[in-house]
Amino acid sequence: MSSTSALNALLGSSNAIDLSSILEALTGASTPGIDVNSAVSAAVSAAEAPETYWENDETTLQNQSSALNQIQTDATNLDNDMQSLNSLTGPLSATTVTSSDSSIVTGSTVSGTAAGTTTVVVSGLAAADTWASTTVASSSAALATGAITITPAGGTATTITIGSGVNTLSQLASAINGDNLGVTANVITDASGALLSITSNSSGQASDFTVSSSNSPSFGFSEVVPGANASLTVNGISIDSASNTVTGVVPGLTLNLLNADPSTSVTLTVSPDTGQVSSAVSQFVSDYNTLIQAVNAQYSDTGSGEGVLAADSTVRNLQSALFQAVDYTPSGSSAISSLASLGITVSDSGTLSLDSAMLNNELENNFSGVQSFFQGSSLNGFASSLDQQLTDFISPSDGAFTVDLQSMSTELTDYQTDVTNFQNDVISPLQTQLQSEYSQAEIALQQLPAEIKDIDAELGLNGSSSNG
Repeated sequence: MSSTSALNALLGSSNAIDLSSILEALTGASTPGIDVNSAVSAAVSAAEAPETYWENDETTLQNQSSALNQIQTDATNLDNDMQSLNSLTGPLSATTVTSSDSSIVTGSTVSGTAAGTTTVVVSGLAAADTWASTTVASSSAALATGAITITPAGGTATTITIGSGVNTLSQLASAINGDNLGVTANVITDASGALLSITSNSSGQASDFTVSSSNSPSFGFSEVVPGANASLTVNGISIDSASNTVTGVVPGLTLNLLNADPSTSVTLTVSPDTGQVSSAVSQFVSDYNTLIQAVNAQYSDTGSGEGVLAADSTVRNLQSALFQAVDYTPSGSSAISSLASLGITVSDSGTLSLDSAMLNNELENNFSGVQSFFQGSSLNGFASSLDQQLTDFISPSDGAFTVDLQSMSTELTDYQTDVTNFQNDVISPLQTQLQSEYSQAEIALQQLPAEIKDIDAELGLNGSSSNG
């Protein structure tokens, strides 16, 4: 079969080849032919048209999922605020301590410590037992051979030999500290020379220990500060403490003894930490506004249409829940009956504004009312109400957002599977087929000039025979 016949047969045998594309691919160069790669690419691109719709839908789903994830994060932040305000160990239970003389005694509390005053008189501070050696020339001066023995109260004596690697004060200090004897040794140097100080790691009479030396008096030890308990009165009751940090005397209150002054009565006042509460309420207002603005943005047309979640009923339901939440009114009689009573007002768009001065006034003068508004009589106030509404959306097991996002994830997976299957089952075989067919067509076109020349020659010969 001639090249011309082969080309005609090829063109007639396959609907997959676009004749116009082939003709457009013919060049005006000296060697006519087809740009096979361009022709195949054009045909494959046309065949991939359905993927465009899938990819557009996939992009929309990805945008929706991203927007919903962000709203879920914003809702979670707000819910964390509510759980904190509803917690028995949260900011509404935080307390602070002020001292009438912080140079003598200060205090600290834990959440839930009862408000009130405590009177403290510090007669004496707790001290750690301390021993000191005789003075030698320097920390690196050689000591006479011998041994020192350290005996804790009621404990086992430990002897350290001077010599054979322990020859100076510095080396002796290292040896003592390395034996974990419950004491700490330090070399102290002044104008007269160097000495070794050994101090118990804990204060109080029970920390007493003894030090003896076989080299005494040339190199001996003496007790310079006996171990002692702190002596104080708390609300008139005498207390002895092995430590200057006194706990357990007043529930939730820790006393930090700094100086002894038997003539001074110090008053510690425990009160609610209004600063923590003010900060927590301010954070709630900020996080609420972040969430409601993100939701409202889905229904705002800024010129390119509404947000990607405008048709999502879950987001619309959340918006309704948020609008309803800020209208909360506690059951029964209450001095604080609404957010407005705390200085929190609601705009037409649903965002909140906080009057900090009004809030702080309520915290200073009606703290129990503020606490009651947020926590109710049994953790069933405003904080619990909003927490429950938000949980319906963000619960990891069955929240509306969780269900919505799982559905989007399934759809995305399906689209990705469809695209992969379409490429593997349709596009790849088609590309292989077209590459072969267009290549054959290009070969036929390359042979076409020679075929035409042969035809012209044959026609010329036939013409000559007729005339003869």
